[in-house]
Amino acid sequence: MADRKPIESWLTDMDGVLIHEGVPIPGADAFIKKLRESGKPFLVLTNNSIYTPRDLHARLNRMGLEVPIENIWTSALATAKFLADQRPGGSAYVIGEAGLTTALHDIGYVLTDHEPDYVVLGETRTYSFEAMTKAVRLINGGARFIATNPDETGPSTEGPLPATGAVAALITKATGKQPYFAGKPNPLMMRTGLNAIGAHSETSAMIGDRMDTDVLAGIEAGMQTFLVLTGLTRPEQVENFPYRPSQVVDSIADLVERI
Repeated sequence: MADRKPIESWLTDMDGVLIHEGVPIPGADAFIKKLRESGKPFLVLTNNSIYTPRDLHARLNRMGLEVPIENIWTSALATAKFLADQRPGGSAYVIGEAGLTTALHDIGYVLTDHEPDYVVLGETRTYSFEAMTKAVRLINGGARFIATNPDETGPSTEGPLPATGAVAALITKATGKQPYFAGKPNPLMMRTGLNAIGAHSETSAMIGDRMDTDVLAGIEAGMQTFLVLTGLTRPEQVENFPYRPSQVVDSIADLVERI
């Protein structure tokens, strides 16, 4: 591997890297603490668009992980940034929670079901048939189809839940229109995140627990990538992919000394 520049900024996924089912992964507190003490730019990322950065800050704080609001980057924020660049001051019909609606309000979007510019699909625990039917009709009427992330399932204490990618597939079947996914593995989410903290991909690293989203997005954004084995990807699965992370480590605890 060609020599890489020293890592000056860090991006890390949240679920499976820092926390697992509401419990901090050993080493996560030390990693965040050292990052904050170092003064290096960093972001905690999540494809989940349900929560606002303020919500996630409070959730992590309760677990003993002190992550400032400005250091949290979600697929909802990436989606809002994309739409603000594409069509400033536009309108959207939204299926999602406060994380997404707040992000769109903050960029000056009007949320409406009357001839919106976009249908924006995000994560919610209460997908309704009525809302999906309305989305189908609006897309057929000319609204552009955007989705926050392609994850087909999400975790819960009872087992997997249908997520944005699965519902997007249903809408695609009914309309023949594929959505544009703003979240991982789209490198757009990484690049907009790097811009938000004034970082450059050549001197940045991405830490994740999934080869198909975290590592792929990091590679395509030109970053160093670290795969941790505390989440979804198992060691034997790494060879199933046509690309590799820069390094595979057991957990976030193994990266504390790299900061």
